[in-house]
Amino acid sequence: MKDLYYAKLTKDDATGVTYETPILTAGAISAKVSPKSDTQTLYADDGAFETASQLSEITVELELADLPLSVQADLLGHTVTNGVLEAKNTDQAPYVAIGWRSLKSNGKYRYYWLLKGKFQIPDDESKTKEDKANFQTAKITGTFVARIYDGKWKMVGDEDETGFDALNWFSETKINAGA
Repeated sequence: MKDLYYAKLTKDDATGVTYETPILTAGAISAKVSPKSDTQTLYADDGAFETASQLSEITVELELADLPLSVQADLLGHTVTNGVLEAKNTDQAPYVAIGWRSLKSNGKYRYYWLLKGKFQIPDDESKTKEDKANFQTAKITGTFVARIYDGKWKMVGDEDETGFDALNWFSETKINAGA
């Protein structure tokens, strides 16, 4: 995983969708995307007759080398003043899109955008210095949903697919257009 971007969602309604310019965040380690679906079965004639599934929420866990204060402020609705993160109990996390790329076994990249989600305040963990190097990474979890505008929640592209444009993948034009 590399090249993790996030972009604030500023509009999502029946008339369209708009994002701010995506911002690159250094130090991407991993992303775990866990979509949940609700499945119901209709029983008739003494057995399962029909089944229906619907996507509910999508949980995303990101692990980063670091989570800079400016990124925390953007993702969680906090402010940074003179190098100090100020978190209030009234702060509201904005909806954001996140995008990244991941190397496939054939040496080409798979590109991702998750289109609408909010992140939760991460745990803070500190540890004393020991006699050997011990890295501490930052983890943050978010919940993603489908957009109101078009019902999309994810876009995935492969560098080795015909017609795929990797050059513009991380631009706001890509996620605003949604194609």
